Amino acid sequence: MKTDATTLIDARGLKCPLPVLKVEKLLAQLPAGAELVALATDPMAKVDIPFFCQRHGHPCTLAVEGEVLRFTIRKNG
Repeated sequence: MKTDATTLIDARGLKCPLPVLKVEKLLAQLPAGAELVALATDPMAKVDIPFFCQRHGHPCTLAVEGEVLRFTIRKNG
């Protein structure tokens, strides 16, 4: 997969722990430097996904778009 392409995970409507598990599974398949955008509506994702990213060294930003949480994650090398 190219590192200049962004991969999207739509986890809207899924409950904890599914959004973070989907992020973890897909990040494992991506090359270092790849960007992943994850969309979620579960309020726990606001805690779970940044914690997972911090623990594994992946930079993560959060934008709130109405009820949708939009996480932009860069896979660390």
